[in-house]
Amino acid sequence: MTLYSERMIGVLEPFGRRPQVGKGETLQQTETRLLLFEGGTDQGCQIQLHRPDTLRQCGFNSSLPLVMIIHGWSVDGVLESWIWQMVSALKSQLAQPVNVALADWITLARNHYAIAVRNTRLVGQEVAAILRWLEEAAQLSPSKVHLIGYSLGAHVSGFAGSHIGKHKIGRITGLDAAGPLFEGAGPNDRLSPDDAKFVDSIHTFTREHMGLSVGIKEPIAHYDFYPNGGSFQPGCYFLELYKHIAKYGLNAFTQTIKCAHERSVHLFIDSLQHPDMQSTAYLCNNMDTFSQGLCLSCKKGRCNRLGYYIRQGQQSKKSKKLFLVTRAQSPFKVYHYQFKIQFLNQIEKPVEPTFTMSLLGTEEEMQKIPVTLGEGITNNKTYSFLITLDSDIGELVSIKFKWENSAVWANVWNTVQTIIPWGSGPLYSGLVLKSIKVKAGETQQRMTFCSENLDDLQLHPTQEKNFVRCDINAKKMKQKNR
Repeated sequence: MTLYSERMIGVLEPFGRRPQVGKGETLQQTETRLLLFEGGTDQGCQIQLHRPDTLRQCGFNSSLPLVMIIHGWSVDGVLESWIWQMVSALKSQLAQPVNVALADWITLARNHYAIAVRNTRLVGQEVAAILRWLEEAAQLSPSKVHLIGYSLGAHVSGFAGSHIGKHKIGRITGLDAAGPLFEGAGPNDRLSPDDAKFVDSIHTFTREHMGLSVGIKEPIAHYDFYPNGGSFQPGCYFLELYKHIAKYGLNAFTQTIKCAHERSVHLFIDSLQHPDMQSTAYLCNNMDTFSQGLCLSCKKGRCNRLGYYIRQGQQSKKSKKLFLVTRAQSPFKVYHYQFKIQFLNQIEKPVEPTFTMSLLGTEEEMQKIPVTLGEGITNNKTYSFLITLDSDIGELVSIKFKWENSAVWANVWNTVQTIIPWGSGPLYSGLVLKSIKVKAGETQQRMTFCSENLDDLQLHPTQEKNFVRCDINAKKMKQKNR
């Protein structure tokens, strides 16, 4: 444990502990305010514990499910703007209406971080007490409740789930659950899969600094999503700091850090706003493996939708880690492709040229996509890599593969051509690329592309070759090149 985290824990000691509430114990009042929203723009109507008249006054519909948003730690005591964006999306975008509420615990969240951490357990117990009362007063089963908790609010949701009693909450979504003082904690001391019938979590800012990360890194749900690897997010780079300084002044550092942390919220809102553009994530061990395109399988539940419309299905006890790439802004969805290529390299030393691909689909064409292999090309080795596209190009029809110009390689090539008499035999100079195999993650379609000109398979510097679909003729291709 770092000195920083030890100091944070030490802050807990001088303050008297608030009394904790026993499981199933009846609270007469709570510091947590439950605000119900009738529309997407109003500021909420407060439902008060043991006041059934407030259920009627606020328009609570006991026949509908309840989605409750739970915010996180607060520096300034002001509810963040993303809350109203999420309320609006939940109220306006769902085909099946729901009660939308906010658990406002701002008075307990606006403290030194370590004090706010300690308060999460109490707030979780208060939320559980509110839900138990709704079960009695409005016959709302906990199984019809969905808690959406951001940062510290994710752990509040977990504590609520563990204190609800015999009937479990239906679903808890953790949005970049807080890391400091929770990373490495046992399941009873943070959000965990045991806290609801279904738990999903999105990790967007797990990059460590001084031994701590803002968002928790370890899996804490049935499905844990790691967009772009989870450590940081596109569009949130510290290069943006200068723009933030101009806009936010001294709060620029906070805004820059907040960007990646809060991205989890906006990915979830995006799933509500674009029901026809759901981002797909894939089961994988880590981002390095995912970046090789090795995890784009949907067999046996190995992929799932990120956000509100996730497929819940039957849950195993072990957390599933899923990875995906996203854009820097909404809509965040990209289209994932695995490319597998095998070169014949007749030059003795490994070759490290630069390639680009242009992809022609039935809907659109994408020009000059850089291809990064990450290592020198050696003979008869298959290279697998991931390419993502921001738009749907339709079904892939053909690929243009180009060895980009390099003065060094052009000179090497000319020297080789001059010194070595290649003749007309089966030997090839430089690189030979026979075929390209492709798998589309979103459609699970597999395709093979072969060189359009089977009489000239050599790839020269600056040269572009066209590859066309050859699924049917693949066997003939193999025979021709034996």
